[in-house]
Amino acid sequence: MDRETDGEVLDAVGPRLRALRRARGITLAGIAATTGVSESTLSRLESGQRRPSLELLLPLARIYDVPLDDLVGAPRTGDPRIHLKPIRRFGMTFVPLSRRPGGVHAFKMIIPAQLERLEPTPQTHEGFEWLYVLNGRLRLVTGERDLTLPPGEAAEFDTSLPHWLGSADGGVVELLILFGLQGLHAHVRAEPHRSDQAGGRR
Repeated sequence: MDRETDGEVLDAVGPRLRALRRARGITLAGIAATTGVSESTLSRLESGQRRPSLELLLPLARIYDVPLDDLVGAPRTGDPRIHLKPIRRFGMTFVPLSRRPGGVHAFKMIIPAQLERLEPTPQTHEGFEWLYVLNGRLRLVTGERDLTLPPGEAAEFDTSLPHWLGSADGGVVELLILFGLQGLHAHVRAEPHRSDQAGGRR
């Protein structure tokens, strides 16, 4: 297999930075306030309009809590393993399952058990998201739909619509998530399930 050129490696940094930021639920404004790097610079960096430099990447690696090699996508010579490092945000755990530069990013997401039913707080961002429920019962709110997905069900939705994920019954939920930038689609659509009443519209 041909090695990536330096230009190809640098071109892949922007999509990786965007995916890391979105996986952690942080806005450009939040990153700018913490690092001192302007929003416009961060936006240009993510879109590929500005080439990354060590001066820019070091504070971002600290904020995202990842090794600089992971941020740049430098290959681990002779080691094909994916070194999983859980990310904990908003009380949930995200385990990155891929190191692909750009394109679709895969995560395992774990929603912990809740003593009380949470009120949805929908969010929006660019892209498409595909998910598959491994264990537990997922409550998925997308736009006007309030769905309950049992283990084995999958859904895809446009993340520019207000959406929220949570536990339908208070138990632990484990799911796989594929997140792609605008125009990257998986081929499973969210549809109402007969057990929707378990999630319950309010």
